[in-house]
Amino acid sequence: MEDQAENLREIMRKKRGASEPAQDKPKEGKRARVITITSGKGGVGKTNVSVNMALAYARLGKKVVVMDADLGMANVNVMLNMIPKWSLYHVIRKQKTMKEIMVETEYGISIVAGASGFSKIANLTEDERMNFIEELDTLSNADIIIIDTSAGVSSNVLDFIAAADDAVIVTTPEPTAITDAYGIIKIIATEIDSLNMGLKLVVNRVRTVAEAKKVADRITNSAGQFLNLKVDYLGFIYEDTVVSHAVLRQRPFMVIDPKCKASLCIQHIVGRMEKSDIKESGGFGNMIKRIFSGN
Repeated sequence: MEDQAENLREIMRKKRGASEPAQDKPKEGKRARVITITSGKGGVGKTNVSVNMALAYARLGKKVVVMDADLGMANVNVMLNMIPKWSLYHVIRKQKTMKEIMVETEYGISIVAGASGFSKIANLTEDERMNFIEELDTLSNADIIIIDTSAGVSSNVLDFIAAADDAVIVTTPEPTAITDAYGIIKIIATEIDSLNMGLKLVVNRVRTVAEAKKVADRITNSAGQFLNLKVDYLGFIYEDTVVSHAVLRQRPFMVIDPKCKASLCIQHIVGRMEKSDIKESGGFGNMIKRIFSGN
């Protein structure tokens, strides 16, 4: 796998050295911060967190792309009441480029719609894989790339977690969600050889600060004690009726009510993210390497 990945990267280096237009190259020293949002189980609000975090970053003047990496049941576009004509499926099949499928939204962020029918990136042919790498690289002009994965621990979810500067695990106070959140953290600790990202936890749909802290302490303490893995408690999001109303209206709750409890929580979380450093080995270029180099 490592040999194949190195061959692919060498092809990329040669192609970049050819005739790439200057305007398509990232600015000198600029790196996109890659944030992967994931969860141990579905139904915990992962996509809602992804979309509204993107809006909070955009309000800070950041150029943000949300990539729906659920290659089976994509729903970022559903959350925004959009029906993109093209998706990652068309990129993988070389029918469209990433720039052609990227859609500007009315909210100041761009989205890349997920594909259906591809459960694992690893199943791509070498030619499809090479094309996908090159197309991913065109996103590097963004400031923030938020990757909304599918729930669970499929191989492509682990790839995107391993590739991130920050991996954010979303859970709720429900016992099954807590168990599954710890489960995915355990798999991350055992399956990803060179864990080199900030692993963070967000507790969604809490009623009180104390409830959020109890859940966070349970998960972070267990990860430290039994897995020797540091998980940073990033923050919580209150249970808020505005969120359910926003979902029904297919609009982000940050837009419906920027001052509601959930919106203020998201802004606090993004504020904490902005204060945390990106590791030197991070950034979008290294994301591409790590996805296709067996970690």
